[in-house]
Formats: sequence, C-alpha cells, structure tokens
Amino acid sequence: MKKYDIKTTDVELLKKWYYLMTLGRALDEKAPAYLLQSLGWSFHAPYTGHDGIQLAIGQVFTKGEDFLFPYYRDMLTALSAGMTAEELILNGISKATDPGSGGRHMSNHFAKPEWHIENISSATGTHDLHAAGVARAMVYYNHKGVVITSHGESASSEGFVYEAVNGASLERLPVIFVWQDNGYGISVPKKDQTAARKVADNFSGFKNLKIIHCNGKDVFDSMNAMTEAREHALLNRTPVIVHANCVRIGSHSNSDKQTLYRDENELAYVKEADPLMKFRRMLLRYKRLTEEELKEIEEQAKKELVSANRKALTAPDPDPKTIFDYVLPEPYEPQKYKDGTHRETEGEKKFMVTAINETLKAEFRYNPDTFIWGQDVANRDKGGVFNVTKGMQQEFGEPRVFNAPIAEDYIVGTANGMSRFDPKIRVVIEGAEFADYFWPAVEQYVECTHEYWRSNGKFVPNVTLRLASGGYIGGGLYHSQNIEGALATLPGARIVCPSFADDAAGLLRTSMRSRGFTLFLEPKALYNSVEASTIVPDDFEVPFGKARIRREGSDLSIITYGNTTHLCLNVAERLEKEGGWSVEVIDIRSLIPLDKETIYESVKKTSKALIVHEDKVFAGFGGEIAASIGTDLFRYLDAPVQRVGSTFTPVGFNPILERAILPDANKIYEVARKLLEY
Repeated sequence: MKKYDIKTTDVELLKKWYYLMTLGRALDEKAPAYLLQSLGWSFHAPYTGHDGIQLAIGQVFTKGEDFLFPYYRDMLTALSAGMTAEELILNGISKATDPGSGGRHMSNHFAKPEWHIENISSATGTHDLHAAGVARAMVYYNHKGVVITSHGESASSEGFVYEAVNGASLERLPVIFVWQDNGYGISVPKKDQTAARKVADNFSGFKNLKIIHCNGKDVFDSMNAMTEAREHALLNRTPVIVHANCVRIGSHSNSDKQTLYRDENELAYVKEADPLMKFRRMLLRYKRLTEEELKEIEEQAKKELVSANRKALTAPDPDPKTIFDYVLPEPYEPQKYKDGTHRETEGEKKFMVTAINETLKAEFRYNPDTFIWGQDVANRDKGGVFNVTKGMQQEFGEPRVFNAPIAEDYIVGTANGMSRFDPKIRVVIEGAEFADYFWPAVEQYVECTHEYWRSNGKFVPNVTLRLASGGYIGGGLYHSQNIEGALATLPGARIVCPSFADDAAGLLRTSMRSRGFTLFLEPKALYNSVEASTIVPDDFEVPFGKARIRREGSDLSIITYGNTTHLCLNVAERLEKEGGWSVEVIDIRSLIPLDKETIYESVKKTSKALIVHEDKVFAGFGGEIAASIGTDLFRYLDAPVQRVGSTFTPVGFNPILERAILPDANKIYEVARKLLEY
C-alpha cells in the first residue's frame, strides 16, 4: 500500500489538496452569509475540524467504481470527490439546478447521483443500510468497487447503524463505514453516547470487520487510513470501520449555540487544532511549498468561489408547478389484461397462497435480476410462516432467495440500497413475518417513499414490499392488525390489497415489473380460503388504480377491499334475498392510486355509500374515501356516507374478543340495511 507523508508526496498533489481544503474552508465560512442575506442555506453544518478525513474520503472515492453516501457535514468530502463549488452552492441555496435534488431536499445535503454520490436522508445514519444494499449488489454482479458511507460518531448509537454493520459483517460486504468523531452529538457529549471512548471499539467483536483508527484532523494519517480501508475492502470483500478523531470548531449548525454547553478553554483548544492551519504550517516547515505559492493557491480558490457564487445566484429557482413531479413513477402497463379482469371459466381454481407463490416464481424466471429476502423465507423446504416462498431457493439459488436477520430496518434499507446499483434490479422483500411487526422498519419505509421526489427523479427504489396483513385467524396483538391506514398518509408508495387469488397474482406481477415502491398487503386469512380461490391465468395482470366491481347493483354502493370483500358479498346476497335490494360491491384492490372514477360512478347511480374495511373506523383509510365522496358527490347523496370497520382498540387474542372487535357480516348487514331504509 502506498504511504503518504509530507516529505515524499508529490508536490502537485499537495497543491491540489491545499487548493481543495482552502476552497472548501472559504465556502464553509461563506455559507452562513447566504442566510443573513435571505438567499437560503437555512441549514448549514460546518465541517471545519474534519478537514483531513473529508479530504481523504473524496480523494479515495473512485468515480465509476465506488458509491459514496456523504452526510450533511460532508461539504469538503463532496468537493474532494469532484463536485464543484457552484454545485455545492446550488444545493445550499436550493436552486432548481442543484444536482442532488433540484431544491427539494434540505441544504447541506450534497449529492450527484449520476456519479453515485448519493442523495441521502436527513435522518443521519440511515444510509448505512443503503450502503450495505449497494455492496450486496456489487458482490453479486462481481463489480470492482466499494461503498463509502459517512456520518458522525453519535449516529452509531442508532439501531439501524448496528444492523448495517452486523449485516455487512455477516454477508462479507465491501462497505467502508467512516465515523467522524468530533465528540458531540449536537450538544450531547460523547460520554453520554457510548460506553467506549472510541465508538468503533464497541464493534470490535464483529467477525469479518476491520477497524482502523486515524487522526481525522491530519491529512496524511487520514489518506493512509482511507487508502488502507479501500484496499482491504476490495481485496477481502469485507467491511471496514474508519474511526476518525476530529474536532468540531464551530457550532453543530447555524441553529445551535455551542457557547451554551462548551467553555472557553475547550473552544480555544479546538480552534488551535484547526487542520487547515496545521497543513499549511507543515507545507512551509518541510519546504514543500513557499508562502508565495500558498498565497497564489488561496487567491485562485477565492476567485473560483466568487465565480461560483455569481453563477449560482443567477440559476433558476424551483418551479412550484413541479411539486407533483416524481411522487410516483409511471407503472408497468398491463398488455393483455388492461382492465385487470378475465373471463376464464375453465380450469383449476387456486388458493391465494398458491397464486402468489407461482407468480413469484414466474417473475423470477421472467427477470433474472429479481431478488427476494426476509425473515424465514428460505429455510430448506420452508418458505416463510405461510409457505408463500416455498421452493423458491431450490429453483433460483441462495444468491437470489435468502434469509435476512430479524432486523426489519435492514431488510427494507438494503432493498433500497440494492436497487440503487442498477435500475434493472427488482427487489421483493417480506418486510416482516406479520404486518404488525413491521413498525421497526417504518423509518426505512419513509425513506423509500420520498427517494424519488427528494432526488428530483434521479432515483427510485424498485421494491415490492410484501406483508401478511389482517386478522380473522385468532392471532391477537402483533398477528392481527392492519397498518395501511397509517402508511397511506405517506406519499410515494403504491398500496395494494387483493381479495381474490387472481388479483393477488395480477397485482404482484404488475408490482414486480413496475418502477417504484409498492406495498403489497396480503390478507393472510385468505391465503387458503375457498372463497378467495379463483382460476388464475398464467400471465394475468392487474393495473394499479383500477377497482373491480364484484357485484353490480342500483340501491347501495359498498366500497371495500381485502378480507371484508367476501363479507360484503355475502351481505349483498342476503339483502337481495330478504328485501330485494340491489347492492353493488366494489373491490378497490388498489388504495394508492385509488380508482375514484369507478367509486364515483357507482355512488352517482345508487346515491348511497357504505365503506367497509377491516381496519379501525377511526383514522382508517375508509375515512379518506368517505371524505372524498362527501366533498365531490354531496349533491348525489340520499343518505349520509356510512363506515364499518374495527373498533378503536387493539385486536384481542381470545376469539370472543376478536369477534367483538373485527367487522363481521352481521355488523355490515345492520348498517347496510339502515342505509337502504334511510
């Protein structure tokens, strides 16, 4: 390995480094002025004191081979990796031409996705999971490169950072975790964050993990550490933690006042430790550059900053008309079954669990760049708790079908990351064994929903997230809840929930062929239900946002999905037999996007609407449908819109309690009859 030191490093390289450090420092110091002039940069986290390690990260990053996940303090990292001062200012003042997000994301989040300098979240440390996912793809596709992910030492207290390091060590992934230790998490000192003085030492027992400590204030020690880390990760295909000791000379950000928690002696000490001034003194002391040469470089940096500032200020602002761009990508459009229905009457009916299993296998054959993982999905002859993935690993192999740790954040986060490696990749994940256990991964669900919008259309996770949802199985807490009402509030995800085997197959096929993020809810009580079994054409497809009229009628519209679709069909038949009422049952199938056109046409015809779903009535998704009908169709209504769903309680384990809580045919019947008689 090449070793860098002040005596032998090429002079031209020293000039380049000093130029980058001087330009970065000038920009770091100028950033607050934009806020004072009301030009933007309302969030700025100064990097001063991290100069050595940030220069080294950028210098080691190899464009075309590596992926880089910089965090919000990584201004010099981005500059050193090749981004221009103008590009950094464009981000800082949120211009439309900001290469990372077009002004959509917070300032000080520098990115250039086309170079794989990735757009990351403000939730610091979450990108470690994405880094592990990219590295997994690098290994699978035999790509020469590493993934570098960077953040402060305090972020390592987050559970998802542990999950990322654990997973990268388990899978032997070429990830370099750079932890820039400046001693503080905003105002919280390191002693209140970690038991070990050097946080990387908390991970010293991990197999396959190399830990390198360096002085992040020193250019040469940092360069040597990062060079060693990259060479080790490349050669061994295993992860490395680079723990860089830094100082934070300024406040955490422009909204923080460090004099409230740091005394004068400490502030004087960290100022004396300024890495740029140390580097300058070394260049003079060892006579590598003269004072005149240094001043000339400083003048060049000053001129570049003036020019970059002038250009950035004249760049266009984001257009408010574009706010709806890049919420969701255009989905795959079904070719044969354009409306998501079929007329096949001959053939064997299949259970929903069989339809999903066979569709997964068919799509894995169709697209060899498809992967699936989750908890318990690939253990010999077992394929998940409900055997949905049974036989997949045997046919497609462990590299494409494999188990994940019991770490829901890791499951979802690495799916996000793996799909970054190449847009042809499609990932299916079983996000948790039951939907109720998914909550630890909601943070990564949020990431997936706004990646496309936040990156201004430059990246979207091509992920289908499967969850076994709902009750009616006597499962109680953590085995019977519905979560779609909460998740539907987050723009950027499609949400689908089939009621029959053919729709399960068709929606799954469309999800797996589409760009973008889809939540695929599987009502587990219907997996082996005779009522939900249907004939399933081999290549059946169902478009997103297209409801299916399960029963036509003229007196009442029942809008439903999932488990309650079958209850509603039974109620409609009972009402017809008892009172001659004609009840229309609409299975929406797709919550987001929602087929309002079919719903509205039905309500205009019947003038009465009842929304039924398994989830709680209070704050459930049906409230959105009811509000839309009330707002847009008020003049057509002959009665108030009604809803039936669960009580505002958890779902109990004892069958007596479950029956009292979940909707059933009698509860639906009573409300429907009153509505018909209104």
